[in-house]
Amino acid sequence: MNNKGRWKYFILIGGGLWLIWLGTANAQPIPLPEIDLQIAQSDDPLKVVGTLRLLVLLTVLSLVPAILILMTSFTRAAIVLGFVRNALATQQSPPNQVIIGLALFLTFFTMAPVFQEAKVNALDPYLAGTIEQEAALELGAKPFKEFMFKHTREKDLALFVNMSNQERPETKEDVELTTLVPAFVISELKTAFQMGFIIFIPFLVIDIVVASTLMAMGMFMLPPIMISLPFKLMLFVMVDGWYLVVKSLLESFT
Repeated sequence: MNNKGRWKYFILIGGGLWLIWLGTANAQPIPLPEIDLQIAQSDDPLKVVGTLRLLVLLTVLSLVPAILILMTSFTRAAIVLGFVRNALATQQSPPNQVIIGLALFLTFFTMAPVFQEAKVNALDPYLAGTIEQEAALELGAKPFKEFMFKHTREKDLALFVNMSNQERPETKEDVELTTLVPAFVISELKTAFQMGFIIFIPFLVIDIVVASTLMAMGMFMLPPIMISLPFKLMLFVMVDGWYLVVKSLLESFT
């Protein structure tokens, strides 16, 4: 590019920037919301209590994702789907985003009655102002506790009840969430690993057969995974594996 072409180039850029500045200068200012955060002393205890409640609520909201994951069917679904991918030995296919997304929507599907019951009995009356916050939390936790009790082993629950050094609860309502949630989680982990073991068996048989065949043929340098992977994929597709896995997961929560 010669000097004359460069000057034309700079003139075009300068003219464009000048037009942009001119349009910005003549434009009406956009109103922005005013945010004012102040910390002041107060002689009214009710205001202090209200502020503390707000801080506690914000802290609880930051923990909501972890709480919902541990109190729902998400743990079992995510682990079983991860076992399917490991059994197929397909590395990152399907990717983690697909597995987590599918596990999340399976959780929404299986937990829909629980969410609906908590909404009708706790959230709606609280928003309407007919019940207090403490009553709403208690009523909202009730359907989740019923779900967790249904899928928690007595042995796991007894472990945390005995280790809590508290009085033995007389009814299910007396069991605290801090005791029930970890018992439910380890029960879910055991169930998910049992389902994963069953999923691994047919693919393990294919790996053993392929590895034995390659050794008998003297092909020691060829990785067995390269030969067994197409056979495992063919088996999984022929039996409609994703349908069977998802069906087993859904039926395990009925």
